[in-house]
Amino acid sequence: MNPFEFFDLFDTFEWDDGNLQKNIVLHDVSPFECEEIFFNFPVLIKFDQKHSQAEKRYFALGRTDRNRFLFVGVVLRNRKVRVITGRDMNKKEVRIYEDSKKRNSPV
Repeated sequence: MNPFEFFDLFDTFEWDDGNLQKNIVLHDVSPFECEEIFFNFPVLIKFDQKHSQAEKRYFALGRTDRNRFLFVGVVLRNRKVRVITGRDMNKKEVRIYEDSKKRNSPV
């Protein structure tokens, strides 16, 4: 998905007790870092068919200002992005991210 198309779908991020501390505790990823990758181009955003049984989910592959490669899984609810998970990319995801930059695709 083109990042600009995705940006048209939301106005803000949604954080609460259910998702605020989870990524810090499990993956040492802050809420700020999860949000940051959406505004640091290039960012690769894809529909997550596998995890979209109850509601449409997306994942983003991107980098923080400190050059940390992150995978962030999200759901869109009422024009808000709710982060489901944020973690470091695995090797395969880094390769997909880098390959998509080289192909000059919409990342």
